Amino acid sequence: MISSIISSPRGTLSPQQALKLANVYLDNACIVDDGDIALVLCHDTEVSLSSAKKAVRRAEDQHLIGEIATTYMVLGELLESRGHLNEAKVSYKKAGKLG
Repeated sequence: MISSIISSPRGTLSPQQALKLANVYLDNACIVDDGDIALVLCHDTEVSLSSAKKAVRRAEDQHLIGEIATTYMVLGELLESRGHLNEAKVSYKKAGKLG
């Protein structure tokens, strides 16, 4: 069995940190040439956004909720431009639910 030598603190990130991580993934997904790598980065973006969304709903921070919605929109645009229309629709829907 292969085990990681570095444990991930993803579960302990604040909503702001999770959003920042999502944007790092998204920025890299936008510039990478390999479609498969871009899709993995898009998935990682969505995982981080989901984490931020859950935490921020409890805090009711409207500014941060707006930033998360914007990032979902940008993710949807990237997915759409890469031909992943169903995934883009899901991202747009999540953005819409946030406002």
